[in-house]
Amino acid sequence: MGIEIHRGRDNAPAELMPPGGRPRKTASPGRPANRLDRWLARKLLQLIGDSGVQISLWDGSEVDPAVREPVANMHFRDRAALYETLRNPELNWGDCFALGRVRVEGDLIGLLQAAYKGVSRGKAASSLLKLVRWYNHRRSGQAQGSGAQDIHHHYDIGNEFYRRWLDRDAMQYTCAYYPEPEMSVEEAQRAKMDHVCRKLQLEPGQQVVEAGCGWGGFALHMAEHFGVRVKAFNISREQVRYAKQKARERGLDDRVEYVLDDFRNIEGRFDAFVSIGMLEHVGPKNYPLLGSVVARVLKPDGFGLIHSIGRNRPKPMNAWIEKRIFPGAYPPALGEMMDIFEPNPLSVLDVENLRLHYAQTLEDWLERFEQSADLVRQETDERFVRTWRLYLSGSVAAFRTGDLQLFQVLFTHQENHHLPRSRQYQFPGVRPQ
Repeated sequence: MGIEIHRGRDNAPAELMPPGGRPRKTASPGRPANRLDRWLARKLLQLIGDSGVQISLWDGSEVDPAVREPVANMHFRDRAALYETLRNPELNWGDCFALGRVRVEGDLIGLLQAAYKGVSRGKAASSLLKLVRWYNHRRSGQAQGSGAQDIHHHYDIGNEFYRRWLDRDAMQYTCAYYPEPEMSVEEAQRAKMDHVCRKLQLEPGQQVVEAGCGWGGFALHMAEHFGVRVKAFNISREQVRYAKQKARERGLDDRVEYVLDDFRNIEGRFDAFVSIGMLEHVGPKNYPLLGSVVARVLKPDGFGLIHSIGRNRPKPMNAWIEKRIFPGAYPPALGEMMDIFEPNPLSVLDVENLRLHYAQTLEDWLERFEQSADLVRQETDERFVRTWRLYLSGSVAAFRTGDLQLFQVLFTHQENHHLPRSRQYQFPGVRPQ
């Protein structure tokens, strides 16, 4: 299930484009809700638990038990939307929302938080959703990792779209770091990049390799502020083209090289390895291979860091996000991440969880997305806007409730003895001893 950020009733056109389909008109409400419809709607309420959510139906009726002060009202605009949601809540609710067949009124992020909590508490709901997830993921697609086609699906939809709501400095599409809560997203992204560079103990003149460099902002930051040379790999054509242009504009193209290629083809020897936001697309079956590449290219006294969305325990990706937003993506549990290190001579030095920092990052992104929603709608359509609103809002709720985590894992070769004796080096103004 996803969530809409609007406060109050939202407006959608009568004709929308279904995902992967031809234009069609939204389903007509049909006959007034009957006893079976209301019984099924109550089952949906039971599915999400005692969460303070109210459901209303296409004829204006509310489903008992009524909530005195609901977190939000979920309004099904036609009978088929209700039945489709019950058949596959995690996938079909999102599609109905994107098409305007489900409207949400009230505290919309709060609605999804309540639903997440309700589902996690309810044994019957948990069993039902496990069955649905097994059915949706029986091909184990998310365990295969993202190929180039999946990456292009998400990242090559246009740099201008992302520029509207990401930070204006480095176009970082990953968790920021807010040591001071009142920071802007630009300040927090700079703080994140500095935080990672301190963990890697970067020094001028070192050679760094980055796997999955996004729009290239972190590579430029390392070169400009820490004096290193960077070789950055990415398989998104749009992002690499953008990154190369930015490097030329800032006079850093002699210190930063962007390579349109997969991490598997990294060659050379480097003082540091870093990957921010790529592991979610690698797939668990490829973790030992990733570890072998790192072990091969990282110098004996070098340091590596992997920054990734994760979970407390293995769990499939949300079906709607996996199908509509991130095909092939999989956020791993820490135990699964160990398959990177354990088959290879690598030792984990430090693990930090930035879950609440990612929730705040997403809140900042969502606010900026809403500010540009009219322009995005003019360039795309209403379905696209509602899809991304749902994705960003649902992600806020997932990190707030702990359904998702954000791990930074620092590591080195197992025989590296040149290690700091405390973590003080990770903070501004303190050099490693």
